[in-house]
Amino acid sequence: MEAAVGDRIIVQGTRPGAARRDGEIIGLHHPDGSPPYDVRWSDDGRVTEYFPGPDARIHHYRHADETAPSQPHLFAD
Repeated sequence: MEAAVGDRIIVQGTRPGAARRDGEIIGLHHPDGSPPYDVRWSDDGRVTEYFPGPDARIHHYRHADETAPSQPHLFAD
């Protein structure tokens, strides 16, 4: 599993009645994007170090258009 800062992690509960959780990855411990991750959970805003299990998946954040060459931003006065 690989992630980057800004990606979302979604954890689907495997036990009956377990709630689904999601959060934003705000920190990495390894430059290759492997676990563990520092995650800010959306349900309570807490930040925890998280080691994903088989019930977790990563939703990779993408900019609107990563393939287009960057262009300068023009600001009107």
